[in-house]
Amino acid sequence: MAPRLLVFADGTETGGGSGFANLVRRARSGSLDATIVGVVSSHENGGVRGYADEFNIPFRHMPKWDRTEDGYRFLVRFFSSDFVALSGYTKLARGLDPRTTFNIHPGPLPQFGGKGMHGDHVHEAVLAAYQRGELTHTEVCMHFVTEKYDEGPVFLRVRIPIHEDDTVETLRTRVNRAEHEWQPKFTRFVMLGLIAWDGINPNTLVGSLEFKLAT
Repeated sequence: MAPRLLVFADGTETGGGSGFANLVRRARSGSLDATIVGVVSSHENGGVRGYADEFNIPFRHMPKWDRTEDGYRFLVRFFSSDFVALSGYTKLARGLDPRTTFNIHPGPLPQFGGKGMHGDHVHEAVLAAYQRGELTHTEVCMHFVTEKYDEGPVFLRVRIPIHEDDTVETLRTRVNRAEHEWQPKFTRFVMLGLIAWDGINPNTLVGSLEFKLAT
């Protein structure tokens, strides 16, 4: 039986959610061996809800007052999920099993992680650092989720060169393209147990990889 995957994705009140939609498409094509049992968002309506309705995936709105350890654990039990994928989810997911909960981040970690560092905020900070001569590339990272933003062990780094004429929009486009390519692959590897850790000591991490894209 395929592992049961619960996705947390925010998008925006008017759009977004393409990472979640990509996971659903990959699962239904057979390239991601998983059953996506539901999606949770902090927006009651918007892009994520639209994709959930389109794909007939159970949707759950999670308002601010429900974002407690008990609230997150309840959802895992409610959907009987084996794994949890954060995909563009901007809130701190507390109380979940760090061995089976993982996130994708659109910038280099740990330098461009932490509270408030999501979406275009990351791309703006990366471009500012590039203009100061501090780096030559950005990254797509995947990491296990702990009690602090973006501090769990990183198991995937995809390095993406920055171009001199890049804007937030052009960089976002290339980062999103890389996210859509690599997230399903490494979600599958985690669910197969090829990437794992004990949930306590980052030194127990096995299966981490790094790639550099040419464009």
